[in-house]
Amino acid sequence: METQQLYRGRLIDHIQLVVADIAASKKFYQAVFGAIGIPMGGEADDHFWADELFVSSVSSKEAAGVLTGRTHLAFQANDRATVERFHTAALAAGGKDQGAPGARRYHSDYYAAFVLDPDGNNIEVVHHGPANRSADAIKITF
Repeated sequence: METQQLYRGRLIDHIQLVVADIAASKKFYQAVFGAIGIPMGGEADDHFWADELFVSSVSSKEAAGVLTGRTHLAFQANDRATVERFHTAALAAGGKDQGAPGARRYHSDYYAAFVLDPDGNNIEVVHHGPANRSADAIKITF
């Protein structure tokens, strides 16, 4: 196995979405990840991944033949402009608007946008405002 480098935060190791149309999902998520500055980790005919998100077709061996249910995923943004880029890119890649970029009531600096992916998953990109981080991410090599 080749050396891999992962950048992890806290709680989640990985999330798997099993989708009906892998090509449509790949187009959508490549646009989303491009807008928020996350590189694709890898891909095959029946799956792809980026950091903690693994997306596979229903026919892939990883899926066990079952679609996942509707999910809400929120990705972090470094600034409001990234939230706006995400919304524009996701809509252009086949997403459906679920909430234009703007302030939300969750806290005073919460700025987010929401788009439904090709399978109806509610994908959010959020910027929480100015913050002090101890690091941008932690790097794990194995």
